[in-house]
Amino acid sequence: MSQAPISAFEPTKGMLYFARMLDKIRKHARGELREDFLGNIGVALDGRCADYLNVPYDKIRIRTLEGSSNEEILEWCFSEGRTLDESDILIWNHFASKLGWKDHVSDLLATRKAESGLSDCDEITTMFEYFEYDEGRKSRS
Repeated sequence: MSQAPISAFEPTKGMLYFARMLDKIRKHARGELREDFLGNIGVALDGRCADYLNVPYDKIRIRTLEGSSNEEILEWCFSEGRTLDESDILIWNHFASKLGWKDHVSDLLATRKAESGLSDCDEITTMFEYFEYDEGRKSRS
């Protein structure tokens, strides 16, 4: 059965999106990831997250499939790439959670909303919000 990944709002050691990226890796390996996610594995926000950690996505994928908790894998990323302090995590969280709001991804967000029949859903202003609606964790007001 194919599934959407967990919420991008799910934190790992305070960092948003990281758990979603790992969940996509695991579900894809088990053949459980919804087909519409396959084109963005390792790119888009996955790629940005890996770049921010200064660890190649493929290394994160391999390490994730070896096992361990999200927290252990994030700690491993800190040792492989760079350690994020509280300010780094705050900057990442603000960037990632606001993606699509009056920025370079706004047009993509509008396209995704239209494809999902959510164009008239004005409360969706970011990609994170779009994920929540598109994946069924939130419904229209």
